[in-house]
Amino acid sequence: MFRLGSRYQHLTHTGPCACHGPQVQQLFSRIDKGLSRRSILKGIAASLAAPVLGGAGSAFAQTPAKPILLTNVNIFDGTNGKLVEGQGVLIEGRLIKALVGSGETVDNADIIDCGGRTLMPGMIDAHWHTILAGISQMTAMTADIPYVHLIAAQEAERTVLRGFTTVRDVGGPSFALKRAIDEGRIAGPRIYPSGAMISQTSGHGDFRMRTDLPRTSQSDLSVAEQAGISAIADGDAEVLRRVREQLMLGASQIKIMGGGGVASAYDPIDALQYSESEMKAAVSAAADWGTYVCVHTYTSAGIQRALASGVKSIEHGQLADEETVKRIADAGAWWSIQPFLADEDANTYPSPDQRAQQQNIAEGTARAVELGRKHHVRMALGTDILFNPKGTATQGKQLAKFARWYDAADVLRLLTSGNAELAGLSGARNPYPGKLGHIEAGAYADILVLDGNPLEDISLIADPERTMRLIMKDGRIHKNTLSA
Repeated sequence: MFRLGSRYQHLTHTGPCACHGPQVQQLFSRIDKGLSRRSILKGIAASLAAPVLGGAGSAFAQTPAKPILLTNVNIFDGTNGKLVEGQGVLIEGRLIKALVGSGETVDNADIIDCGGRTLMPGMIDAHWHTILAGISQMTAMTADIPYVHLIAAQEAERTVLRGFTTVRDVGGPSFALKRAIDEGRIAGPRIYPSGAMISQTSGHGDFRMRTDLPRTSQSDLSVAEQAGISAIADGDAEVLRRVREQLMLGASQIKIMGGGGVASAYDPIDALQYSESEMKAAVSAAADWGTYVCVHTYTSAGIQRALASGVKSIEHGQLADEETVKRIADAGAWWSIQPFLADEDANTYPSPDQRAQQQNIAEGTARAVELGRKHHVRMALGTDILFNPKGTATQGKQLAKFARWYDAADVLRLLTSGNAELAGLSGARNPYPGKLGHIEAGAYADILVLDGNPLEDISLIADPERTMRLIMKDGRIHKNTLSA
């Protein structure tokens, strides 16, 4: 307790006010005996999640009391191109305890017969925007910030129910949502957060209007900055400050804007953003915390500048030439690419100029994937569904399109153990240091059971409502239409 000085004694209420009455004291006693703030919030979350959002149900609200044994399955383990037969998966707590032979028994375990279906690791989206995927850009810029986060919480559960148990969030204020998911208050994927996207003035993360210029030392932060969507920083010192702020908030990696884009109104695709010195400042600050920087850029010039600055992951890059792709490979960097094909599932943009840019990128997507494969670049797959409420449902469908260039086993490997390797690049800042994207003893119990064999038919991941019979994340069942 602290006491106010005599100057402020008139603000105290030591007399017979209502908060000292017997009824209030009885309420305090009840709270002390069990109705804690934590349990109330947990109860509200559990009661609202199933009827409003659909699918999580009461099973989500509690950690299984006994081990779970999934039997009668064919296993894609995250790496092997052939299904493993004759073994079941034993889950204890949040981890896979062991793979057990089909004839073995496990005492005190709840057994779920999977009926000869395929079991695989939960999928990972390497380029996702947890807060921004399920809302329009107008909503993001104009709605109350709590509303934006409530919509994101709904979309987080839908993300898991599409089979994505982990996402690498590369822009947006996802820290609070991540915490609520990690604490088991709401359903959602594991989140590797970048926090605010670091952008130069006029860069891809500068969402201000022309009327907001010029900025002065007395100017208020823009709406996007206030919301934590982006952070505008110019010069080495300011870049250091903004990167360190995101690390302080809990960023597992840092996202900077190194070139133009489609979603922003004023920066053309070919615009180079951030000097090499500024990029190196971001890389240095991240490295001091044991993690790395990823960069948004499409062009060869942007990629080459980022590589020269020590950036470890290229996001997009569809306009890279072959020499630049060789440099990505030689640097041992990652290339996080998306199925930008300007088709019926693409993000929608109102401006003809934006649609023209989108078409240009789409034409480069096929060439980029082919060059990445040719030069053995470390590839990661993500969707980058952005400001597209209807598009989020196509998450699996869009990633299945990579079967145009990879066989189904490689697509699944990239979406599980491959993307997990990129997520683990966050090193000391990795919020989930256990093994992701694998079905093996000691790995996180993030598991899907599907009708059919996705190694033969990758389109199974595109229709999760129909094909995914069991979805488990962290040992908790989010969906189960199998008989127990």
